[in-house]
Amino acid sequence: MENSKEHWQKVYETKKPDEVSWTQVVPETSLAFIRSFQLPKPARIIDIGGGDSKLVDYLLEEGFEHITVLDISQEALTRAKNRLGANAKKITWIAEDVRDFKPLGTFDLWHDRAAFHFLTDEADIAAYVRTLIDSLVPGGYLVMGTFAENGPEKCSGLPVQRYSETSLAKRLGGGFQKIGCLHDNHITPFGTTQDFLFCSFQKTE
Repeated sequence: MENSKEHWQKVYETKKPDEVSWTQVVPETSLAFIRSFQLPKPARIIDIGGGDSKLVDYLLEEGFEHITVLDISQEALTRAKNRLGANAKKITWIAEDVRDFKPLGTFDLWHDRAAFHFLTDEADIAAYVRTLIDSLVPGGYLVMGTFAENGPEKCSGLPVQRYSETSLAKRLGGGFQKIGCLHDNHITPFGTTQDFLFCSFQKTE
């Protein structure tokens, strides 16, 4: 598999945050979606492909008590742990490929910014969606951020799958109700722009 643990481990071992395109100083769009759900502080939240994203920092600041961060790269998670210091103990860290992920419990919110679009194989996409459906409680929320149709065709040297509102909803199947979508022009550390599509959904089944 091109999209391998070795690839991502090397990326995080050799590049600083300002040397990769996905870095955000403040994950404003993700936070806005999450705040709109008005989740209780004990809500169970998982950030898929969270790496060393600062989303977890802000969720902790807002008082959320049960946060899980999953990433394929142990090095990425180590960076986040080092940044958080003592607060890292409050987080459940999982170094695993989402395609192999078998959750031990369920979640009230599943967040994914820029992980899902790296899945280009139909079997991998189907496996991801099955895990998502099995892991999210009825009435639970999904925030998905992917490259939009006008977004990059590759990232970190790997091909990606770009989505429209319609194609993303179709991928997820009929068990989700779309709440809202927006386009987010992400400015990379290099000063370039990437067109992201962010959508929120609620699980209906």
